[in-house]
Amino acid sequence: MASHSESIIREPLITGKDITYAKITNDVLRPVENMPGKAWWIGFSVASLGALLWVFAISWTFWFGLGEWGLNKTVGWAWDITGFVWWVGIGHAGTLISAVLLLFRQNWRNSINRSAEAMTIFAVICAATYIAAHMGRPWMAVYSLPLPNQYGSLWVNWNSPLIWDVFAISTYFSVSLVFWYTGLLPDIATIRDRAQGLRRKIYSVLSFGWTGSVKTWQRFETVSLILAGVSTPLVLSVHTIVSMDFATSLEPGWHTTIFPPYFVAGAIFSGFAMVQTLLLIARKVLGLENYITMFHIESMNKIIMLTGSIVGVAYLTELFIAFYSQNEYEQYAFANRISGPYWWAYWSMMTCNVITPQLFWFKKIRTNIPLSWVLSIVVNIGMWFERFVIIVTSLHRDFIPSSWAMFYPTWVDVSVFIGSIGVFFTMFLLFIRVLPSVAMAEVKLLLKSSSEQSKKKLMEEGHVVPAEAEFYIASLEKFDSVDQSEYLKA
Repeated sequence: MASHSESIIREPLITGKDITYAKITNDVLRPVENMPGKAWWIGFSVASLGALLWVFAISWTFWFGLGEWGLNKTVGWAWDITGFVWWVGIGHAGTLISAVLLLFRQNWRNSINRSAEAMTIFAVICAATYIAAHMGRPWMAVYSLPLPNQYGSLWVNWNSPLIWDVFAISTYFSVSLVFWYTGLLPDIATIRDRAQGLRRKIYSVLSFGWTGSVKTWQRFETVSLILAGVSTPLVLSVHTIVSMDFATSLEPGWHTTIFPPYFVAGAIFSGFAMVQTLLLIARKVLGLENYITMFHIESMNKIIMLTGSIVGVAYLTELFIAFYSQNEYEQYAFANRISGPYWWAYWSMMTCNVITPQLFWFKKIRTNIPLSWVLSIVVNIGMWFERFVIIVTSLHRDFIPSSWAMFYPTWVDVSVFIGSIGVFFTMFLLFIRVLPSVAMAEVKLLLKSSSEQSKKKLMEEGHVVPAEAEFYIASLEKFDSVDQSEYLKA
């Protein structure tokens, strides 16, 4: 009866014929068990060079001080906090896909949640490096925690939103890491059972004694639901708290109540764009087209279109509130963004974040892989410009004209940012090399209900009316992993 529980007109989440549980395991573990290919080595080499650039730039910063950055007395935040907020935003899609979509029983998450969760971990690590670097004296970071000392209790300043950041992001990282690793346990056990020698011993330790018994699976599903429930509020709270770094100030352009929902929507927007950027390459290089299908790609593009529209409404709302407030400082802050010295950043932001996502209204663009990949990169470029506009254009023109100053990034600023991208991709490429990038156990749950071959079997056995069969076959035209000749013969 399980194979009859899903409507035939729903597009398949697994494509290809002769897909078995064993084939899913072999396909997903091929990059883990075999030697890496040429494409992986090229990507890893480029990413490693970026990571080395980051090490050099951060070492230079620690040795010579923050004066090596382009900061000045007026613009005390610039590329550093821009990069920090950008990376935290990118990390949001993983929790949304893994937790929120799990609670809503959206099965299309099963093929992409593993990579998205890993992306979250690595993005938050990159964000944390910016905070440590911007402190100037990173060895003092321990004092951001309420630690006792010999003179009595030493407490941090709880009135500072920057301290809220420490606790929000550390909580987010901890919960996301536990959620990600918990989901990995059954797949690590599969690798353990197929491995030999030292690899078997390593994966045996990493699997925490997973046996695959009914009781083990029951506990696994219970823990996953609990962690999903804990993680879901974090999707809203973390970037809300990050937005309060700005919203709780009196700075024109920052002191606004729209920042929390606006930042959350922007985080999901940029996070899904980065998931697209990574997975559109990974599905081709790793041969996962049957499991990361056009349905997944189109669904993510729809979410990018939705959140991009929300961000666009937020931009227009900001402009209206500035006009309606009749506050000359607020009005000038937005007029300066639009036509001031940094006008190019503002209009780049508007083009990339508001206009570009509207292209996804067209189905041909939503289902075009090269265009989807390019547009996902454009979105994240736009989201970086958004953070730059919010931070720099609000600071460089102070209340007193004599304090006005321009920010110009130095080679160290640029190197730290480019290097952080290298660090991110280095970690991601190592991840897909040693751990399965698709959750095998979760994908296997869909084989008998949501796969192309299960739906085709229903048609062959006569359980589907002709009109529904025609509708279903027509929907398969967009799938690059479906052999249409099989249906033409029928």
